[in-house]
Amino acid sequence: MCKKDFFSKVYEIVKTIPAGKVTTYGLIAKKIGIASSARTVGWALNSCHNDSSIPAHRVVNRNGHLTGKHHFKGFDLMRQLLENEGIRIIDDKVMDFKNKLWTP
Repeated sequence: MCKKDFFSKVYEIVKTIPAGKVTTYGLIAKKIGIASSARTVGWALNSCHNDSSIPAHRVVNRNGHLTGKHHFKGFDLMRQLLENEGIRIIDDKVMDFKNKLWTP
């Protein structure tokens, strides 16, 4: 079995986040086995926005803030995508974060 690169592992995990839930960069890094690589998870997601099969909008920072929102095309697209899934956002933060958080 060949090893997959880090970005591919990130994408596999992100594809499993259920609609209506969010996870964090750090939780994805921890699942991959390199807990200190949350920023690298962000870099992976920043480079995949042309792939609609990867729901990168479901990944937020450890406090529920939409820190990656400026990487989405369109005005407030990340917020809009999350709200379309029933997630309430106020001031670029996921409301009821504990209940919306999904752990991979």
